[in-house]
Amino acid sequence: MTLLDLRSPGVVTSSTAPGNTPATTAGPRPAVIAWGLAATALVGLIALSLVVGAGSLDDHLLWASRVPRTVAVVLSGAAMALGGLLMQLLVRNRFVEPSTVGTTESAAAGLLVATIWLPSLPVVGKMGFAVVTALLGTALFLRVIRSVPPQSAIVVVPLIGLMLSGVVSAATTFVAYHFDLLQTMTMWVTGDFSGVIRGRFELLWLVAVLLVVTYLFADRFTVAGLGKDHATGLGLNHRAVMALGLGIVAVSAAVCVVVVGGLPFLGLVVPNLVSMAMGDNLRRSLPVVCLGGAAFVLACDILARVLNHPYELPVGVIVGVIGAAGFLALLLRRKGLR
Repeated sequence: MTLLDLRSPGVVTSSTAPGNTPATTAGPRPAVIAWGLAATALVGLIALSLVVGAGSLDDHLLWASRVPRTVAVVLSGAAMALGGLLMQLLVRNRFVEPSTVGTTESAAAGLLVATIWLPSLPVVGKMGFAVVTALLGTALFLRVIRSVPPQSAIVVVPLIGLMLSGVVSAATTFVAYHFDLLQTMTMWVTGDFSGVIRGRFELLWLVAVLLVVTYLFADRFTVAGLGKDHATGLGLNHRAVMALGLGIVAVSAAVCVVVVGGLPFLGLVVPNLVSMAMGDNLRRSLPVVCLGGAAFVLACDILARVLNHPYELPVGVIVGVIGAAGFLALLLRRKGLR
């Protein structure tokens, strides 16, 4: 049996699990409009990001700090938006993303373990620890939610994720406090681009590779989002696709934690807004989600630089406040639709 082709314009895909709204037909015209709006916003914010900040702009500052920082913001924003979109599609729940299911916190736990017991390990090695623990944390979340009744999944699954995140975060905080690394750990879990300079962000280019891989397998991820029975009936190896997708989520979250820190709720708000307008076809919505995630973090980063100029606020705080408000708005909207 051949795999369903989802590339034709106007195709409709849907997920029947509670918590997923049916995707609407998204022809080429809405997609082009969304592309144009997201790309225009991103280009404008990139230009603004290059000129906003403390100090007089010269060639050295531009290429040593402003350009690397802007690239890091764009890549990390796209990565966390990608992670949220993939997780929502594969778990079949609109209200999950890496920072609400324990993936980001588990990555920070792995980084803490590597820092304590292997302090001389290079950054790539520490990232490896973060990837492994992020995978374990995500697998634990998936194991727990299997016992959730479908009729209550829309609310219970996000709550389980938040509880697991809290447990992992509390345990990591306790260990960090014991080893006098609490301040260091706070920097890991709170996104901050103030220290990004040339030579300290290049690991984020791995995110670009993950974006390409996700786009190449987009049709399979979309079919996997229909559920195991539907996907298997269409000739898809559901287990393998799930493993690949959640592996991409874990790696992208771990890379962001290691390089710039956590960006909470970003993967909730942006994918949901795009999905409302474009539906669930991953191949069509993925570029817009990544552009929107990058633009959102860029806007927050610019705010972080100007709100208390010439000092900076941690961008993770601003992302968290706006993202949490968006999360509550989505929950209330869902409740109003029931």
